Amino acid sequence: MYGGYYYGGYYGGIDSIAFILLMPALLFSLYAQFKVTSSFNKYLGIQSSSGLTGYEVARLILDRNGLYHIRIEPIGGNLTDHYDPRNKVIRLSRNVYNGRSVAAVSVAAHEVGHAIQHGEGYFPLILRNNIAPIASIGARFVWFLILLGFIISPFFIELGILLYVAVVLFQVITLPVEFNASRRALYQLENGIIYHDEVDSSKKVLNAAALTYVGATLVALAQLLRLMAMFGRRRD
Repeated sequence: MYGGYYYGGYYGGIDSIAFILLMPALLFSLYAQFKVTSSFNKYLGIQSSSGLTGYEVARLILDRNGLYHIRIEPIGGNLTDHYDPRNKVIRLSRNVYNGRSVAAVSVAAHEVGHAIQHGEGYFPLILRNNIAPIASIGARFVWFLILLGFIISPFFIELGILLYVAVVLFQVITLPVEFNASRRALYQLENGIIYHDEVDSSKKVLNAAALTYVGATLVALAQLLRLMAMFGRRRD
């Protein structure tokens, strides 16, 4: 009886903390999404003095770092830019691929930053890539497992929590990976691609993008606490 009361009180406390943290985390995540969109759109309309397109900047930085084998391809959508380590290809949205704006060259350089990380064997990137498949499964099936846990057995909730831990780890590890890629991008851009008066604008684009990863990490942590509280209630 004493053990049951303590157990429930413990997880009830976690549930309260999770609720208190989740709402600010969600609000911050929404703010971050707004910030990255508004910053990108603002600097998408400001031409870079170099006159280079995002594709040309990406190719220049890749070749400068000996990454001649990395391909660059256009991709549909907006802010869909990414580096694919399995196929060794950088995919740039069309307004980045063909764009000559500060936003375009900044985003292109950031994605090349990931390619440079991969080429150097940057440990946090390698770790993130290894966790990614498990995190994908966890994000996809966690709530299905939680439902099974309430219907059949708390074992499924525990399994869902274990899988969701991989999601949280993925988000946490993503932070140094993204910040490091942005630092690499800025270093490359300052080395003969953008002019001194464009550095602050480029930083704003890169920093706004980083906020989205901070927001996603906070939400993931709060959700993990919620799952732990659900497990405690089901066990009670």
